[in-house]
Amino acid sequence: MLVLSNVRKRFGARTILDGVDLQASAGEYVAIIGESGSGKSTLLNLIAGLDLPDAGRIDIENQSLSELSDDARTRLRRSRIGFVFQAFHILPHMTVAQNVELPLVLLGVPPDERGARVRELIAAVGLAGREQSPPRELSGGELQRVALARALVHRPALVLADEPTGNLDPDTADTVLALIAGTVRGRGATGVLVTHSLHAARTADRVLRLEHGRLLPA
Repeated sequence: MLVLSNVRKRFGARTILDGVDLQASAGEYVAIIGESGSGKSTLLNLIAGLDLPDAGRIDIENQSLSELSDDARTRLRRSRIGFVFQAFHILPHMTVAQNVELPLVLLGVPPDERGARVRELIAAVGLAGREQSPPRELSGGELQRVALARALVHRPALVLADEPTGNLDPDTADTVLALIAGTVRGRGATGVLVTHSLHAARTADRVLRLEHGRLLPA
């Protein structure tokens, strides 16, 4: 489902990624660990099509990102990819339900179907009854659960998580990690987690280390 072949990326004179290869199938959850500055977020941005590699190829569902236009990559992200970030990016003027619903609105999903899917995901992350709450009334852990529900509500084929528990206490972090892993496996999606935490990485099926621009067995 996700294939990276000899992916390379430079910023100025610095080589960030130097021939990255990766294959991940549907239902597989892969963790990539590495020190700060090792290129983990750069790699995730390339997988998401937010940037393009200088060389090599990235395929999602047999589509090469480099061969798609900017608009086509945007449509692919919107419909097939879900993001979970360390920063929650919850819109403060919207309720919990409205935040979770936003990807479905952008995709033009009919209102009746939107409502059912929003309620399902909010319940799945343990926030049933908080649909109309404003973000200011939620804890950090609850905000991350909202962000997770929003990332999954459109049933993405690829789930990307960038340090999703960096701002959370250990117990809440474990809950969020379990939700991500369970959703990836249960829905048959492909998951990629990048983190500096070996504890977080161990929730995945496979752990790789990004070091000197290449992916190595952890």
